[in-house]
Amino acid sequence: MSRPTRLGLAGLAVMGLLVGATATPASSLEGGPLQVTSLSSRPGTVSGGDALIRVEVPASTPVGTVRVEVGGRDVTSAFRTSGSGSGDNALTGLVKDLSQGDNLLTASAPGAESGQLTLKNHPVTGPVFSGPHEQPFICDTAAFKTITGVTLGPPLDQNCSVNTRVDYMYRTTARTFVPLPDPAVRPADLATTTTSTGAQVPYIVRVETGTINRAVYETAVLHDPQSPDPDPLQRGPGWNGRLVYGFGGGCAGGWYVQGRNTVGIMNDAYLSKGYGVASSSLNVFGNNCNDVLAAETMSMVKEHFVETYGEPDFTIGNGCSGGSYQTHQIADNYPGLLDGILSGCSFPDVGFGTIQTLSDAQLLQHYFTQVAPDAFTQEQQRAVSGFGKWESIGSLARAAGRIDPTVYCPAQLPEAQRYNPATNPGGARCDVYSHTVNVYGKDPETGKVRRPLDNTGIQYGLKALNDGTIGMDQFIDLNRRIGGLDPDAKPVASRTAADLVAVRLAYRTGRLLNGGGGLATVPIIDYRDYVDDAATGDMHMRFHSFSTRARLDKANGTHANHVMLTRSAGHGFTLAGMVSDMDRWLTAIKGDTGDGAPIDKIARNRPAGLTDACWTRGIGAQKIEEPQVEGIGNTACNTLYPVWTSPRMVAGADVANDIVKCRKRPVTPADYQVPVTEAQLNALNTIFPYGVCDWSVPGAGQQGLAGTWLSFGPG
Repeated sequence: MSRPTRLGLAGLAVMGLLVGATATPASSLEGGPLQVTSLSSRPGTVSGGDALIRVEVPASTPVGTVRVEVGGRDVTSAFRTSGSGSGDNALTGLVKDLSQGDNLLTASAPGAESGQLTLKNHPVTGPVFSGPHEQPFICDTAAFKTITGVTLGPPLDQNCSVNTRVDYMYRTTARTFVPLPDPAVRPADLATTTTSTGAQVPYIVRVETGTINRAVYETAVLHDPQSPDPDPLQRGPGWNGRLVYGFGGGCAGGWYVQGRNTVGIMNDAYLSKGYGVASSSLNVFGNNCNDVLAAETMSMVKEHFVETYGEPDFTIGNGCSGGSYQTHQIADNYPGLLDGILSGCSFPDVGFGTIQTLSDAQLLQHYFTQVAPDAFTQEQQRAVSGFGKWESIGSLARAAGRIDPTVYCPAQLPEAQRYNPATNPGGARCDVYSHTVNVYGKDPETGKVRRPLDNTGIQYGLKALNDGTIGMDQFIDLNRRIGGLDPDAKPVASRTAADLVAVRLAYRTGRLLNGGGGLATVPIIDYRDYVDDAATGDMHMRFHSFSTRARLDKANGTHANHVMLTRSAGHGFTLAGMVSDMDRWLTAIKGDTGDGAPIDKIARNRPAGLTDACWTRGIGAQKIEEPQVEGIGNTACNTLYPVWTSPRMVAGADVANDIVKCRKRPVTPADYQVPVTEAQLNALNTIFPYGVCDWSVPGAGQQGLAGTWLSFGPG
């Protein structure tokens, strides 16, 4: 098994695809070697000193004769027979006390060829593949409240560690969760629940809280404290064998902190049906706006869950907004961690799907309020932005502070440690790019993180011009004076030019969601409450769902794995319903032994009724099943919920929103469906000396993924 490919600025030529570590299907082996697989993680990404291992044994070899060693140490006693009585011939065991670095595990038996697997063990504090730990890093354990209401207390070390604790909560007949006073006593108001597998159990939840990868994690599983402790080799009756991993939203301020919350694990919709639930503080983007670190943390927490409870039949990821970034990018760039995803109020990614729109809004807001106030009416401004509401320009402009190193520093970070261009130029920069330094690296001349942000060649307001909403002189002035953003994200007269090294890395590493990695074969339910018409403006715009769909189509030629659901103000689909649909979808795919590619199995096993749809507005909302289509007013759903656009789409970009830096072509009168004078054409050539965006061709440096499971260095 190869290890994660380490990615560096000098290592672009050696990036490659890491083959997945999957268990051998349960079947008797008539001959050949013993086959060893890691169930809890990939062999190269083991953490915390232990790993759940499976040894497939040839049918002709008695399992009782198998010996398992790691580093020359006999660990056979950790293994138990895991045969099902139907021809399966295997051993499974939790191997502990692994050394840091490589550990050679060997399974042998008389008369059989030995099997080997190298396990690369990393500290439970990380890192594994995200690169060197960020500094400074503020511990939040003293402020983190457990589900019982007590705090975790001060950290034990500089990695923000705490002792692991186990609490029991129970569901009352009044439908609330409260602490279980005495594990040996059944409360009079204890509810029972029937899981999705039909098991009726006391509604008691085992909650584990601890620290992994400098994050606080929480896991929750139905488990009776009067029964034996959880066993990864023997599934308990309360767990239905499925794991739901929760991802939290946000981004602004998501750097330099451990975080004081997870997305929450006491969810009745999951727990009542027997699902295991997990989350961590670094899987909340408001604490950590870095999808690589989020993927690493999720990988390590899931590994621990498997080593505690056993291997899940499948893992479902669920998250809204900043949580959707994680579901998309973890599924695509680190395949195998998530088998199906529920992506709510979704964006394809933070670095491009979101930031390009926010930064354009910031420039438009600056132009409309500071550079040329009163030159455009509100309706003209709205048309230039592409948004459904004029108020969204200001709302998104404020959100663009996440690329300004001085705006969104977390409260926990002392002022003395923060970047200030005048008084502390070496301080911690509170922005998305600085938080992703392990991917992009630093510009050797400025010492600042390379930035893949660009607006050169963009003809802002082109569609509004051609629609007759604004005039040519307004169009010319807008593009002459809109300017760009300096390295500290402050408006300047010149357009923003991206660092081409960062642009290429964005594509090759999946920071710009590709859709052709693991996401190509992961079922997706994209759901949202429509807010394009929110009175104060809102960044969670519907076109982002179509951006993800367009990228799937570009990468794979299909979006058969993508279902889009839209409602208003909570009237329509439910979380419980979506989880049930995803469960049925994944169960059917897993049981499909027929021919065909994975995408074919995904398409033919989608549950009846799980189709693109929207719901009418208001109480008693009715479902409208129809393919979801971009546009306004040409289908029932986009009449109810118009799909507005963005400044770059108004300028001619397509909905995929996947061009970081456009390629240029000369200014041409054919662009303009209004009269243009020679003087105006000369002015446009002066504004765009290197040409205007040619959206019909790939962007500068645009390319496919270098692979999946990329590593940015362990430390």
